[in-house]
Amino acid sequence: MAGTPKSISMIKQILHLHGLGYGIKTISRELGVSKNTVKRYLRRAESKGLPPEVVSTHNNEVLGHILLEDNAQGRDKLSRLQQLFPDISLELEKTGVTLHYLWCKYKQTHPDGYQYSQFCYHYQKYGESKSAVMHFEHEAGDKMFVDYAGKKLHWVEYGTGEIIECEFFVSVLGYSQYTYAQASPSQQKEDFIASVQDALHYYGGVPKVLVPDNLKSAVNKSSKYDPALNEDFLDMANHYGCGVLPARSRRPRDKSLVENHIRTLYTRIYAELSDITFFSLKELNQAILRCLEKHNTAPFQGKDCSRKQLFEETEREALKSLPSERHEIKKTRQVTVMKNCHVQLSDDKHYYSVPYRYIGEKVKLSYTSKEISVYLRGERVAFHIRDRKPYKYTTVREHLPSHHRFVSEWNPDKFINWAAGINPDVKIYIEGVLSQKNYPETLYRACVGILSFAGKLGKERLVTACRMGIRMNTYNYGFISKVLNNNTDKLWAQGEQASNNCKLPGHDNLRGSDYYKDMCND
Repeated sequence: MAGTPKSISMIKQILHLHGLGYGIKTISRELGVSKNTVKRYLRRAESKGLPPEVVSTHNNEVLGHILLEDNAQGRDKLSRLQQLFPDISLELEKTGVTLHYLWCKYKQTHPDGYQYSQFCYHYQKYGESKSAVMHFEHEAGDKMFVDYAGKKLHWVEYGTGEIIECEFFVSVLGYSQYTYAQASPSQQKEDFIASVQDALHYYGGVPKVLVPDNLKSAVNKSSKYDPALNEDFLDMANHYGCGVLPARSRRPRDKSLVENHIRTLYTRIYAELSDITFFSLKELNQAILRCLEKHNTAPFQGKDCSRKQLFEETEREALKSLPSERHEIKKTRQVTVMKNCHVQLSDDKHYYSVPYRYIGEKVKLSYTSKEISVYLRGERVAFHIRDRKPYKYTTVREHLPSHHRFVSEWNPDKFINWAAGINPDVKIYIEGVLSQKNYPETLYRACVGILSFAGKLGKERLVTACRMGIRMNTYNYGFISKVLNNNTDKLWAQGEQASNNCKLPGHDNLRGSDYYKDMCND
């Protein structure tokens, strides 16, 4: 490059060859320097009165002082320019600002400064010095890098032919470069966390640190020194016992390992699958796993081992063991405890009990696909297994006040067992009541009313009334109540005859069952 000082040995060669009669073009070609450089040093030697034949009589120090004495001025000029480069870099980030525009401003304040080509050359050198990179030696079991590819995959909806695009998730272990990849519906938090967990289970262990990109599913607010991590992603990392160290914003080299692998997988997976049509995400991921196996078992360039071999021999044992269960994302809702001591999970329209002393309190529901927890001011006050049946109640008996507990235990088995304890015929009658097509709570109340007659009027009278109802196929509280409340000796005698379906005295054309039913309806 013109303007770059040459060594004294190179200058001696230029002058020596010129003294032997070689032309400037020949000297330039033989020494690998530009013709302008040859001309410059020949002019400088001539101006200093140094004929070629006396060059060899000067040592390098003396010759350098003679030929390069004006270099100090050049070094000062370069130093002044280099001091401007940090500000120039900031200016270039502004819209519409170019290097040529900044050079024009530079020449206005430094008329004797560098021309545009030299200005650009020195700025390029400055940029290269600032972009020097450090080589990282990864430890076994230390980091797992995760990222999404920029280009999407797709599958086809079989019934409609609609093309469904999907994301391509990639994770790489730093030491062995053992790779996992899958197609994912989106980059949303739920899908991202599920993909990271799939990667951990694919490896069969947990590294010390996860290194994600700055996507919103992992980092709420990026920062060079103190990034704000997504709480759900942090909960997942805590569940597996690993740390989270996001890549710095606008620092692609922090995750260069996974980005390089994404470029490799474009060839080894995208190209392989480009001519195949998949009709589900599951089919697509099965094909990805087959390609992934080839990728992991292929030997490294210039090495005798593969990613899988290096992983199995060294890195697998360095990973921590997986927990017994996968992590589930917790969702939260703010609700108020209703007067019936329950709260509703609106997702399922199902109700869960809360201790009655918290009626009217605003509580937080924290739930997963399997369980429900109720928190009040940071303290858990109730816990339930999740039930997705709509409009049903999950109730803990101890959560209700004492006068509510009896009602909360109402169910068909309770009343059938209660009736069986009185008499088998009463049990049959209660089963008939419960078989009616009516709102369950209405039937339960009827059963309570019927069975309570055993304590009020005696079991025998209740058994007789139930037998009448069975024979007449009449199952309701009103029938039993009328039978028991219209109790006279004559009525009971007639009732016994009616229950036997015989003709009654004085009623030749009326059977006993009809007579008794008419009497009960009066």
